[in-house]
Amino acid sequence: MKLRSALLASAMMALPMAAAKAQPIDGLYIAGGLGANVMQREDIQLGAPVNRSGNVRVNLGPAIVASIGWGFGNGLRAEVEASYRQNNGFNNAQGFGGPVTSSGQEQKAGAMVNVLYDFVGMPVVQPYLGAGIGYQNVTWQNVALGSFGGPTTSAQTSNRGSLAYQGILGMAVPISSAPGLAVTAEYRFMGLAGERTWGPRVSGGPSFKSTSDFNHSVLVGLRYAFGVAPIPVAPTPVAEVGAKSFLVFFDWDKANLTARSEGIVRDAAAYSTRTQYTRIDVSGNTDTSGTPRYNMGLSERRARVVAAELVRDGVPQSAIDMHAYGDTHLLVPTGPGVREPQNRRVEIVYH
Repeated sequence: MKLRSALLASAMMALPMAAAKAQPIDGLYIAGGLGANVMQREDIQLGAPVNRSGNVRVNLGPAIVASIGWGFGNGLRAEVEASYRQNNGFNNAQGFGGPVTSSGQEQKAGAMVNVLYDFVGMPVVQPYLGAGIGYQNVTWQNVALGSFGGPTTSAQTSNRGSLAYQGILGMAVPISSAPGLAVTAEYRFMGLAGERTWGPRVSGGPSFKSTSDFNHSVLVGLRYAFGVAPIPVAPTPVAEVGAKSFLVFFDWDKANLTARSEGIVRDAAAYSTRTQYTRIDVSGNTDTSGTPRYNMGLSERRARVVAAELVRDGVPQSAIDMHAYGDTHLLVPTGPGVREPQNRRVEIVYH
C-alpha cells in the first residue's frame, strides 16, 4: 500500500503540468466532416458540329464526408468513406474560340477506401496523412454554353461514373472530457480519372466531354473511437520509493530509457555505494495493451536495458537478478487492452 500511495500521489502532483497526448486508435471508429469544395477550372470539349474546346470556372460549394474505419493501434488506420460535393456556376468560360456565356451545376457522390497514418504521441494535436481510391458518380444539371452563332448548346442532365483518387492531410484534437472523441480539420485533394461524355440535350447539338475534374476540399468534423478509456496522465518518474526501491517508467510499447529515466538509474546505482545489500532485483513489467506473449518479451527487454545501465553506472553485474513478468504484476489493476502508464515500469529493489 505504501508503494501504491506514493505513486498515486506523484501522479496527482504531475497532473496540472502534464499535457495529454493523443493515443493511436485501436479498433472501430466513425468520423464525419462538413466543409467547402473548390474545383479547378474544368476543361470541356464540344463535339460536332461545334468542335471547340475551352474551360469554365465552377463556384465554391458544399462538401460532406462520412466514414467508418478500424485503427490498428500503431498509428495505421483503414476506412471506407462516403462523400458528396456540389458546385454551381459553370461561368467565366474561356477558350471556345471567343466570348461564351455558360451555366450549370455539377454534383459528385461516391465511396472511397482510404489508408491513413496518425503521428501518435504528440501533445494536444495529432497530425495525420492518408490516401484513397474509389468511385465517384458525377451528375451534370442544366449545363449550357453560349450560342456559337446559333442556339445555345446544352448537355443532357444525367450521371457519369469515374474512378477517383485522393490525398488527405489532417489533424485531430482529442477532447479530454470525452474519451475517444476528437475534433478534426482536413484538407483533401480528389481527382477523377479519365473523361466523362454527355450527349446533347437537343438532337443535332454537340456532345460535351469533361477532360479534367480536380477538387480541393476543406473540412471540419468529429471522430469517435469506440472503447477508449480515459487518457491517462503519464506520471513523473519516481526516483525512490521507500528506502530500497526505485521505479523506472517507460513510454507505451517502448524499451528505451529517456534522459529522466537514466537519471533514476544513476540514483539507484549511487544508492548501492551507500548501503549493504545481498542482491538487486531488476523486474520488468508492462501494461495489458499487448498480447501476453508480446508483453513478456517487452518486459524482458525493459529489464535488460535497466540492468545494462546499472552496470555502466558501476553496479556489479553479478549482484543483479533480472525478472520479466509481462502484464502479470500490475501496479494498477486494469482489464485487458488498457494502456496504463504506471504499469509500464521496471522495479529496482535492493535486498
